[in-house]
Amino acid sequence: MAKQDFYEILGISKDASAAEIKKAYRKKAIEFHPDKNPDDSNAEEKFKKAAEAYEVLSDADKKAKYDRFGHQAFENGGAGGFGGGAGGMNMDDIFSQFGDIFGGGGGFGGFGGGRGRAQVKGSNLRIRVKLTLEEIANGVEKKIKVKRKKVAKGTTYKTCSTCNGQGQVTRIQNTILGRMQTSAPCNTCGGSGQTIDSKPSNADAHGMLSTEETVSIKIPAGVVEGMQLKVSGKGNEAPGNGISGDLLVAIEEQAHPTLQREGDNLHYDLYISFSEAALGTSKEIDAVTGKVRIKIESGVQSGKILRLRNKGIPSINNYGSGDLLVHVNVWTPKTLNKEQKEFFEKMNEDSNFQPNPEKEDKSFFEKVKDMFT
Repeated sequence: MAKQDFYEILGISKDASAAEIKKAYRKKAIEFHPDKNPDDSNAEEKFKKAAEAYEVLSDADKKAKYDRFGHQAFENGGAGGFGGGAGGMNMDDIFSQFGDIFGGGGGFGGFGGGRGRAQVKGSNLRIRVKLTLEEIANGVEKKIKVKRKKVAKGTTYKTCSTCNGQGQVTRIQNTILGRMQTSAPCNTCGGSGQTIDSKPSNADAHGMLSTEETVSIKIPAGVVEGMQLKVSGKGNEAPGNGISGDLLVAIEEQAHPTLQREGDNLHYDLYISFSEAALGTSKEIDAVTGKVRIKIESGVQSGKILRLRNKGIPSINNYGSGDLLVHVNVWTPKTLNKEQKEFFEKMNEDSNFQPNPEKEDKSFFEKVKDMFT
């Protein structure tokens, strides 16, 4: 099922300013907040969607990627749980935004105030995956070995005695304005509300152990250099009952020996001889789907561009595929033997060998313009 547009969710236009995005999210968050709509699953779903939209549109880099690639910039429909918005967010992640939106430390106007300790999340891991042009064109599943920290077998935890499992410590200070109450993460447990009870000797101070795991990553067709995908829950685990971090996968495109990529289009330089240009020929060339044979008409001119429709890279937004542009280059021999030289000297006087461009023979600049349109 297609995901709803983020701008539509917040009720704003694509040219909305950062302040307008923030204001729209605040309005939606107040309207659909769970404390204001108890036991209303529809309101909670809208609340989460608004948070997902804000999480992307409030970040300049994520917003730019979303504007260019849509939801596919952050998601993959396969197993592994790709998501770049709130797809991997839980309610605690969402409420953590409120310090920015409502100017506080996670409270919500008059609704509910504190919601208990935040669930600790493990750290994210980052890897780079190199892809060939063929893999990018067709999509691919990669199995990558990843070193990630996991809770060691036999590790047990107990309630933190400093914060009594709340994960936060409340302090009351006397100031000239009166008594001020502030909350901060507990220094003893790091905000998890739990401390180590027992652990095996090979585990670290937090009861974690470094392990190697093979992770399956489904990469959609049409990804581009520098795009980052997310595999939810495949980063480092968190101590206690926390949730695992994510695995962030940066795409690196390997150079192809004969094809050059430009967006969803591909370019191929085809060299033919004088005789092939004059007589016509057929050539087998590379495409990302395999070899293709093309026909070269007799009398073809150097610089001619042949467009093979839908032989390029599939659009990441499912808008079809780009084209394969074949640039014809007539190769001029650098050395001639006596017989060849005499032939061309004789042809210098032949009117058929004199340049005589027709209207349909476009100039170089017209060809470049056509290539980009």
